Amino acid sequence: MASGWARDDAVQEQIDSTVEDAVNRARRSMHNGVSAEYCENCGEPIPEARRLALPGVQYCVQCQQQRDEKQASTLYNRRGSKDSQLR
Repeated sequence: MASGWARDDAVQEQIDSTVEDAVNRARRSMHNGVSAEYCENCGEPIPEARRLALPGVQYCVQCQQQRDEKQASTLYNRRGSKDSQLR
């Protein structure tokens, strides 16, 4: 049930959009190809077990964790904040 000027399916559209964004982000982060022997960020060797477990890996565990934390801190719904929709 929508109120105000929002269309009846506006909430569902936002939910679908959020899910689609998450799926696209996950697809982009999937590893593929040949793994690097050395981390692209710090130059440290990447253990063979990691290279075999994640085909196409380019970063050591520490650098990948830093990249993931930085990416997670920038995630938000570009289509509007929840606060603005609750009013």
